[in-house]
Amino acid sequence: MLALRRWATRYCPWVGLEGADGLTLDITGSAHLFGDETAMLADMHHRLKRAGIAVRIGLGISRGSAWALAHYGTTSAPNDMQTALAALPVAALRIERKTDVALQRLGLRTIGDLTATERAPLARRFGPELLLRLDQATGVQSEDINPLKAPPHYAVRMSFPEPIGLCADVMAGVERLLVKLCEQLALDGVGARTLLLSLRRVDRDTQEVELRLARALHDAPRILPLFQRGIDTVDAGFGIDQLRLMAIQVEKQPVQQINHVSSGSKDQFDDLLTRLGARIGLENIQRFLPADSHIPERSFISAPAAFSSPNDAWTHAQPRPIRLFPPEP
Repeated sequence: MLALRRWATRYCPWVGLEGADGLTLDITGSAHLFGDETAMLADMHHRLKRAGIAVRIGLGISRGSAWALAHYGTTSAPNDMQTALAALPVAALRIERKTDVALQRLGLRTIGDLTATERAPLARRFGPELLLRLDQATGVQSEDINPLKAPPHYAVRMSFPEPIGLCADVMAGVERLLVKLCEQLALDGVGARTLLLSLRRVDRDTQEVELRLARALHDAPRILPLFQRGIDTVDAGFGIDQLRLMAIQVEKQPVQQINHVSSGSKDQFDDLLTRLGARIGLENIQRFLPADSHIPERSFISAPAAFSSPNDAWTHAQPRPIRLFPPEP
C-alpha cells in the first residue's frame, strides 16, 4: 500500500491510507489537470487495471461519501450525489455490524431511510456515532485526510553539454555530485550505507557502479576514492552525457562529541572494511562470534564484519584432562 500511495501522488499531493486495503485522495484543485473528475477516474482505473490490480473507485463530496460509493456504489462519478448516497445500504456509513443489524430490524435499510428519520430518536437509540457517520457521508461534517510523509529521496544529477570518456573527468563529476549529496545527508543527520552511480552513455545505455560502505558516512573526501575502482571498469562507449548519484540505503548518524581522549580506532577499522569490501565484497569479510554450544566446532559462528558488532563474551577455555577414556558401555 505504501508503494501505491506514492504512485497516487501523481494525481494529488494529499493521499492517505484508508484501512489496510484502501487509499483516500483529496483531489480538490487537481482534477482539472486531467480534464475533469470523470477523466481522472478513468485514467486511474486504466493504469491500475493494466498493472493487474483489481480496484473499486468512488468519487464523493467528502471522505465518507467516497468510501461509501467505492465499497457499495458504482466506480463512475454519479451526477446526483445525494440520490446516489440515498440508495446505498446503511453499512456504507462505516458503522459497526451490530448497529447495521439493529437498523435493518427497524426497517432502516438505506441511507435515504436514515435521512428521512428524525435525528433525536436515532441519537437516543444508537448514540452520536451514527449521526456523525451520516454527517460525514453527506458532507455536513468535515473529515480530514492525514497524508503520510513521503520518505526522503537522496539523489543528485549532472548533465554534460559534451560527452566525456576519461576516468579523470568522470571522477571530477562524481566529486561535485558527492559534495551536494553529502550536504543533503548531513542536513538530515543521516549517512549513506549504499550508493549507486548511474552513468548514461550517448547511445542511451546505462552503466552502474554500486558502492557499499561498512558504516554510514556523509563525508565526501572519504567516499570519493572508493569509487575509483568501479569507475575504472565502466565502458564509456562513445561518451557519457549524464551522471546520477543516489543514496539507496541510509542510516541515522547521530552527532558525536569529539575530545582529545576519544579514539577513532573503530572508524579506522570500518574504513578498512570499506576499502577491502570495494575489492572483494563486504559479504566476504567475516568475523567470528561466540555461540552457545559445548561442542568445540560449534562454539562460534561467522558473520559479515560490516553488518555485525564485535562480541567479547568468549568463554575462557577450561582445563581439560590430557587423555579422555571412552565411557563404559
